[in-house]
Amino acid sequence: MPSATATRRKPRSLSTELVEALTRQIRGGELTPGQKLPTEAAIMEAFNVSRTVVREAISRLQAAGLAETRHGIGTFVLAPIAPEPGGFRITPDQLATLRDVIALLELRIGIETEAAALAAMRRRDEHLSTMALALQTFAAAIEQGESSVSADFQFHQEIAKATGNPHFSELLSSLGPGVIPRSRLASAMPPEADRLAYLRRVNQEHESIYHAIAAQDVEAARAAMRTHLSNSRERWRRGEQLPR
Repeated sequence: MPSATATRRKPRSLSTELVEALTRQIRGGELTPGQKLPTEAAIMEAFNVSRTVVREAISRLQAAGLAETRHGIGTFVLAPIAPEPGGFRITPDQLATLRDVIALLELRIGIETEAAALAAMRRRDEHLSTMALALQTFAAAIEQGESSVSADFQFHQEIAKATGNPHFSELLSSLGPGVIPRSRLASAMPPEADRLAYLRRVNQEHESIYHAIAAQDVEAARAAMRTHLSNSRERWRRGEQLPR
């Protein structure tokens, strides 16, 4: 029987802890590439969690490229993707858990805050046009109940391009749409009733960044981007009750 402590805790928090535990075993070599994961029942017993938690954890390992399920056979460990020699890269297995995603958000705060400031100084009309299009696509997607991840990433990418410094754009491109937290943690999104309100708030934050860049207000652009990414970090942290 699950302990009273485990019963009181959120299933999402339990699945995060299970993902982290299994990820450590894979990275540490306790679970090797090609090895079959224990059965759902065995994982449930070993970690004292429900079947729902186990399935959520396995789904997140698959999304991170650390496991694959072969129909009728089982789930097998995949080798973590090694970074390219001499190059910076964040691989899918480094975004397997909520803590990983929050760590990436902290990196983005440092980089994209300054990118927004530079974009405010250097943006051209064509940059504003592509940012505005990304905003429109984002707004339409959320109102129609479709995925807005691609438009979200495109908005941030257009800001990076507007800096006039190709390193910002190249870095963001190398990270890809996986930098958008909900692309990795869809199951940790708010319930359906709250999801539209959540995404509308995100879009309002995007609009604040856009207007500051359009006005060439460097400090406002810097502050709006920092606020947006910091809010994102805090939203996800609160969702899993993680320490600061």
